[in-house]
Amino acid sequence: MSCFLCNSSLGKKLVMSVTGCCLVLFLLFHMSMNLVALISADAYNTICSLLGANWYALVATAGLAVLVVLHFVYALILTINNYRARGNQRYAVTANEPGVEWSSKNMLVLGVIVVLGLGVHLVHFWSKMMLVEWMGAEGSMVGGEFIHATDGAALIAFTFSKWYNVVIYLVWLAALWFHLNHGVWSMIQTVGWANDIWYPRIKCIAKIVSTLVVLGFAAVVVAFFVCSLCGDCGSAAACAADACNACTDACCAGHTH
Repeated sequence: MSCFLCNSSLGKKLVMSVTGCCLVLFLLFHMSMNLVALISADAYNTICSLLGANWYALVATAGLAVLVVLHFVYALILTINNYRARGNQRYAVTANEPGVEWSSKNMLVLGVIVVLGLGVHLVHFWSKMMLVEWMGAEGSMVGGEFIHATDGAALIAFTFSKWYNVVIYLVWLAALWFHLNHGVWSMIQTVGWANDIWYPRIKCIAKIVSTLVVLGFAAVVVAFFVCSLCGDCGSAAACAADACNACTDACCAGHTH
């Protein structure tokens, strides 16, 4: 079995599909969790407390890290194998192949952008939350304010009060959309569901899943950035209030006087 997964092209694609499926499920959970921050900061922070440096969260984080590494390594192997298999044809300059989407031909590039964005995300959030708790500290200084490791709402508010972070995350999410759009379709195709009937359905499912994930994450980014535009609402403490609603109303009312 191990030889099949390592040496066979189908085995490598199967590993890509299984790891990709697990990562998509995590993204759906993470996106749903983040949307809670738009409804209630307290509820979001409660979730952050439950998913802090507890043993089950650490085990899940280690598992996610393994999935990401496997997915990326196997993607590299498949790309290199495909490159070698093309032989001299890879030097030919040809028109775009009909029926082949741009995302399909640039999955590795999109994947690299997604991984780089993940690194930025880990620096902004994981390093100031789970890692801080894991090291035995209660929180860290962020933008001149002390933010508790479980105060995820305040951390979101501070991060997305900076326009350049908003741009970085939206570019990252755009790359994630293209990567997911092709990845979900390819994942389902690998398990043998790509017949004449299911092919258009699979393409539709892929677009729905990727769009839901990206729009969910983008909604949080944009909502907290808009909130930060109201003067003092840009502070982490103020924007950590329930969905920024009270903060926005008070601040914007002040600007009308």
